[in-house]
Amino acid sequence: MKHPISRRNLLAGAPLALTALAADTPADTGGKPAMLGGPKAFKGAFPGWPAYDQTEERALIDTLRSGKWYRGSGQTVGKFEQAYARLTGANYCLATANGTSALFTSLNALGVEPGDEVLVPPYTFVATINVVLRQHALPVFVDTDLETFQMDARKVEAAISPRSRAIMPVHLGGNACDLDTLLAIAAQHGIPLVEDACQAHMAEWKGRKVGTYGQAGCFSFQASKNLNSGEGGAILCGDEDLRERCYAFHNNGSGLKYIGTNFSYNSSGANLRMTEFQGALLLAQMTRIEAQAKTRTENARYLTSLLKDIPGIATARMYDGCTRNAYHLYMFRYDKTRFAGVPRSVFLKALAAEGIPAASGYTPLNTQPFLKNMLASRGYQRLFPQKVLAEWQDRTRCPVNDRLCEEAVWLTQTMLLAPRSAMDQIADAVRKIQNHAGELVKA
Repeated sequence: MKHPISRRNLLAGAPLALTALAADTPADTGGKPAMLGGPKAFKGAFPGWPAYDQTEERALIDTLRSGKWYRGSGQTVGKFEQAYARLTGANYCLATANGTSALFTSLNALGVEPGDEVLVPPYTFVATINVVLRQHALPVFVDTDLETFQMDARKVEAAISPRSRAIMPVHLGGNACDLDTLLAIAAQHGIPLVEDACQAHMAEWKGRKVGTYGQAGCFSFQASKNLNSGEGGAILCGDEDLRERCYAFHNNGSGLKYIGTNFSYNSSGANLRMTEFQGALLLAQMTRIEAQAKTRTENARYLTSLLKDIPGIATARMYDGCTRNAYHLYMFRYDKTRFAGVPRSVFLKALAAEGIPAASGYTPLNTQPFLKNMLASRGYQRLFPQKVLAEWQDRTRCPVNDRLCEEAVWLTQTMLLAPRSAMDQIADAVRKIQNHAGELVKA
């Protein structure tokens, strides 16, 4: 069942706060759940988002007063690109208007064309496949690894066809996908790997930042993200020629040295540039990203140590190569059979009553009605043989993902910025619900 709370409105509804006001005493786990008249497990307030102070205020005012508001006349976006490249260890960084623009630009620069196929996960935000559809290419869904919530790299090779032009895994929730397996498959078949790292700022695979392994790595700085400028995006790459192609595409087809001063063009393109205001906000936000990431990691590890002992709660596993999880989302699976059959929707309402906002996460992208409409459109009918379109649904069945979408529970990154005592109270809330699950079923 769908739950009305989403990742974005969880954040949007929270008041600005840099620290949470947690309850002084731990919850009475022997008491009744709040839904049954008991006290809330968490009586404080989770930190709001975004976190900001005079640093952001000065950055925006300085940009305003400079009169140079776009990257053609200012230098702030360029400074951000240099800073983000240093932070991630990338050779090159190109800032874009948003994360969707980063993905769209990357696919164009890598030559994904109408009639091609791109391998994608079914458990992700819709932008991951919208950019494929905007290329009039075919998204081919690879089923999910239930334990990690990531694209199952073991199933990728079987999904490759002569039409495959890119593999685009998502480092979902800040947890790294199985890069070793995916890179080996991509290299074997000569297919570019585009990392959708839009939720994975500061995440690492074997001690190196994600987004620096594939031909391109794409990030989002949308309002809910761990690095936030309201909207914004970036592409990381190691190849200067690819960076030039990305730059040209995001600048209406004009090359690296030309914005507004040259009216000859290298290629087709679009205006997907980042503004100087976004660049200024990001430079300010970067001053606290490491400290925030450390707090999330410490609290997530502690919360996992508490939840792992609760039957019916399975926290998202990390692959051995994931040396740092960014924890844009804290995700776990809920098994209602260990909670007296309480439906997930009721479990979420019970958590909310305890002061713990949570969401049910994504629905299966591969079964969305608009996809069938797209494949039935004139354009796709002209581009793809009928046999390819007829077999698409069977090729993209994702039964494991269907199960995940029925069991997933999300907590947002801001909750992991609360004091450690809040993690105890989250776990206490889950125990209270489990201890009284039989009563909740009847309520």
